[in-house]
Amino acid sequence: MRWALVKVCVAVTTMVVVAFAVPLGLVIKEMARDRAFSNAEREAAAVAPALSITTDRDQLERVVASAGSDAGMAVHIPASDGAEAADIGRQRALGKDIATTRKLGRASTTEVSGGSTLLQPVALSSGEIAVVEVYVPESEVSNGVGTAWAVLAAVGVALIIGSVAVADRLGVRMVQPAQRLVEGAHELGEGKLGARVPEEGPTELRLAAVAFNSMADQVVQLLANERELAADLSHRLRTPLTVLRLNTASLGDGPAAEQTRAAVAQLEREVDTIIRTARDAKPQTAAIGVGAGCDASEVVRERMDFWSALAEDEGRKVRVAGVDRPVRIPVARADLVAALDALLGNVFRHTPEGTAFAVDVHNGEDAVIVLVSDAGPGIVDPEAAMARGRGSGSDGSTGLGLDIVRRLAESTGGDVRIGSSVLGGTEVRIWIQLDGRATPLRRGHRGSVRRRRRGAAVR
Repeated sequence: MRWALVKVCVAVTTMVVVAFAVPLGLVIKEMARDRAFSNAEREAAAVAPALSITTDRDQLERVVASAGSDAGMAVHIPASDGAEAADIGRQRALGKDIATTRKLGRASTTEVSGGSTLLQPVALSSGEIAVVEVYVPESEVSNGVGTAWAVLAAVGVALIIGSVAVADRLGVRMVQPAQRLVEGAHELGEGKLGARVPEEGPTELRLAAVAFNSMADQVVQLLANERELAADLSHRLRTPLTVLRLNTASLGDGPAAEQTRAAVAQLEREVDTIIRTARDAKPQTAAIGVGAGCDASEVVRERMDFWSALAEDEGRKVRVAGVDRPVRIPVARADLVAALDALLGNVFRHTPEGTAFAVDVHNGEDAVIVLVSDAGPGIVDPEAAMARGRGSGSDGSTGLGLDIVRRLAESTGGDVRIGSSVLGGTEVRIWIQLDGRATPLRRGHRGSVRRRRRGAAVR
């Protein structure tokens, strides 16, 4: 906007300067020419009285010399009463031009080498017409014109520079409020909830700033309400969790009892984390830095140790592959644990007892793929299953499990795909980008990695 306004002012000022300076320069040139020929007419008029009295050559030469223009003036006297024609001074005009002036009886100008000449007819006492020729050099015609044009050009340039300066100041006055509005929007988008913009500038931008500040206040209020609601709802879980923790004390010893007590303890920790996070007024918007994240192999081994005990009780065959070496991913450990628990919990919840399942980790050059597959009945509508909040209709299903997995993958620039597994049931493929950039994957790029890793997939 700022440069557009400057360009408009430059264009308008230039047109105005050209419209006035060009005609004025031509007028100055014409005035200089008129001044030069007016001087020539005065010189010719100074000789006219002497010509009307005498035609003596010596006397006329003295008159011409006294006029101070002996080098630029000539007098052409025709022959009369037996007297021969006489030419005093240097003749520059052509003879036919002199004859034409004598015949017409009025002054005229002609172009000659180096300038122009004024031919002025003068009546003699004998009734003949003499012609006074005054030479006007080109330097005298253009005297002062170059200086005047230079002054006009300087004035024009000064006007253009002044218009640019004024337009730039006006542009700054309009652009700065818009830039502050853009910066405020970026800060608010980055999670800086205290971002506000000054309500300054033109009326429209001032109203936009007022609307932005009002929107920011409403966003802060809505987030505060949501945090309080989440904290309150999470706090309500403490009572049933306390009952569960007390009941686990009466289960005695054994793998199942230990697994149950560990699950209740982990659930209490998760509830405490949710409450603390909800109470925290500072949103967590910082990106994961270099060296952050977790070891996917270690997390998979840990969670499979937890779920293997329940799988053994239900007679399920379990297979784990690709966890024999460390695999670093730009994902927080707690997030990966939540995603794996959500997928494995779906296997136990939505497949019959005795259904086998497997977890595979494939480490690629720029991505890590975590496959969770089972031999169950499969998912009829994968797109509906991925939609947030759409449960399967069975008890305990909220439709948030796969959404947790999807958000984890998309936070790194990856995605989640649901398909058919080699076991005959459902396969959930979690694609995690190693560079951690939250940008959508190109379809061709994803396909190339799949083909590269196909040989490593478990059949």
